[in-house]
Amino acid sequence: MIVFVLGVEDLADTRFALSPLHETLLSLRVLQDPGLSALHLPWRRSVLGRLGALDTGLLMSLVAQRRTLPDFLTPNPAGFAPSFDEQLDVVRRTRPAQVRHDLRLAHAPDPLPAPLSDALGDDDRVTALRDAICDVLRQYWRAALEPMWPHMRLVLEADMTYRARQLALGGARLLFADMHPNLRWRDGELHISQMISRHRVAAAGRGLLLLPSVFAHKPAPPVSPDEPPRLVYPSRGVATLWDETPPPGNEALVSLIGAPRVRLLGLLEEPLPTVELARRLRVTPSAVSQHLRVLHATGLVTRARDGRQVLYRHSGLADQLLLQQ
Repeated sequence: MIVFVLGVEDLADTRFALSPLHETLLSLRVLQDPGLSALHLPWRRSVLGRLGALDTGLLMSLVAQRRTLPDFLTPNPAGFAPSFDEQLDVVRRTRPAQVRHDLRLAHAPDPLPAPLSDALGDDDRVTALRDAICDVLRQYWRAALEPMWPHMRLVLEADMTYRARQLALGGARLLFADMHPNLRWRDGELHISQMISRHRVAAAGRGLLLLPSVFAHKPAPPVSPDEPPRLVYPSRGVATLWDETPPPGNEALVSLIGAPRVRLLGLLEEPLPTVELARRLRVTPSAVSQHLRVLHATGLVTRARDGRQVLYRHSGLADQLLLQQ
């Protein structure tokens, strides 16, 4: 078990951020073990055919047998949503001694795999290995994740909106209550169970960084107790991320209101906010808002406010039209 000890100031400094580099590293686990999450099998199938030119031996060696990852490859985001290249530049500046230490710690008690053997050499060899890792990670990011990042980001931002509301309504206890079964908040301490490591980390004024993740299957704190408190956790809404866009309705209804609006109505059997609709349809929230204004004005959708969100649902009139398909 890993425990984060958080004081009042640390809770005040709790913040959320997005990390494309974290997602890149965590996605390697799904490539390595498809049984880890059936939800990501469509993504995995689509990606495997695009990795032929990459050094997959070096890439997959970054994930240890116990699925831990080297801390130097997942630096804390400096801002709310840094770019992948901004984060990778931080990795490129990592000192050789830190690279060597983090690779060994992530793979312990197992020996380093062959593609990482240069980490046991002098600083020049470690530096060359670090740069080679950065190069292959950039290639992998561009092939496997960059095309889908805008849609992934919508999922993650929707999760952060929900979590921020939980924090505002019920404090830390409500914030962590439904984040994951392995998390438990008690008496100023966040307990993370089912961990290989066993240590306590006092935040001591450093706050807590929370990173929602598409590819995390359980909470993932840093491997080293020397790192500032950080928690990567599974995001809500991942189940529909790789779904295909719903097909339009019959030709008559499409001719009447257009295919995009038919797709919207098909999704609105349940109340959904604009950002979630945009994610599922893979368009911008502003485009969805324009269609929703028309559908609401014509009586085909209803809307209701839930906290800071406006939820939309198709109306009884839309039900009758959809039933004719």
